[in-house]
Amino acid sequence: MVLFSDSVTTPDATATLAVEALREWRGWLEDLAERFTDLTPPGNTPATSTDHWCWERACTRLVTAVADRTEAQSGWYGHGKQVLRWFLAHSGIDEGQAQAIVENAAGGRSGSWTTPDVLVADTVNSRFAGGMGRTR
Repeated sequence: MVLFSDSVTTPDATATLAVEALREWRGWLEDLAERFTDLTPPGNTPATSTDHWCWERACTRLVTAVADRTEAQSGWYGHGKQVLRWFLAHSGIDEGQAQAIVENAAGGRSGSWTTPDVLVADTVNSRFAGGMGRTR
């Protein structure tokens, strides 16, 4: 755990750490933007039989990327849900619908310090894709 006193020291050292953190965050956001573009189903259409698989795959890849990036540490799944909502916004889904889809799919299904097992991942992915079929 990083304490305030570990991060805030001299003005120059603190500024260096802040710049480094911002660069890391920007890199993550740029990575996500690229993933969003790559993972959006062709034609950005509602979940049909073939698109359902695309939405499931997107959910799997994004949740896996977040778990890897955060090393599944405390509260990682909160950022995972945030990333899924961002992906849905990128895909043109209304914020309220995105919130409902993500909460229905992922709410309460993961815990800190552990990545989801196969059964949980399959449930989340399936519910996520199923929610997409009700958006348009």
